[in-house]
Amino acid sequence: MRTVTNISRDEQPFRIRAYGLQELAMLYFPNSAPRSASAQLKRWIMRNPVLLSRLLEAGYYHGQRILTPRQVRVVVEELDAP
Repeated sequence: MRTVTNISRDEQPFRIRAYGLQELAMLYFPNSAPRSASAQLKRWIMRNPVLLSRLLEAGYYHGQRILTPRQVRVVVEELDAP
């Protein structure tokens, strides 16, 4: 598995793998409630036309709950690692 090495000493590297949308959202918004984190990540996706376009090309669809490794890679490339 490929890892993203954008980390501090105390953190584990971010792994590109399948993530639940809520699971990934909690990595980006660790101080939010899971539902709020998911809503915020969805807002980021919908408000970023490049990210949304790339996700759609990677097979993303509205209501998807599990992001494929390819889709996660797109998110990380556009938003940086959580």
